[in-house]
Amino acid sequence: MRQVSRTVNNVSVLELNGRFDTYTALELFTWLDSVTECQPARVVVNLSGVSFVDSVALSALVSSLKRCRSGNGDLYLCCLPQRLQNIFELTRLNRVFTMFDEESVAIATLISQTDG
Repeated sequence: MRQVSRTVNNVSVLELNGRFDTYTALELFTWLDSVTECQPARVVVNLSGVSFVDSVALSALVSSLKRCRSGNGDLYLCCLPQRLQNIFELTRLNRVFTMFDEESVAIATLISQTDG
């Protein structure tokens, strides 16, 4: 898995590409450790380039969401390919995560929710 991170208006953005699975989930935890040092953590995870997820990867996302919310922040997902949308619907994680079609909308919404 390849990951690209950046900050946009105090929102930490992580773009993932490739397989997101047991072997790569630790990368998400490592990155999240660094961005959640300052609370509240405002995080957007762009999944547009993810070709595969397994249960460990889904668990990593859920744990990351809990960690952000415990510090009065939040974690949004965006740009899910249809195959990932289907997985989130089957597992009902679409009811747990706030998801957006566009990264810019996710960032703007997260900013307005935490600043307002």
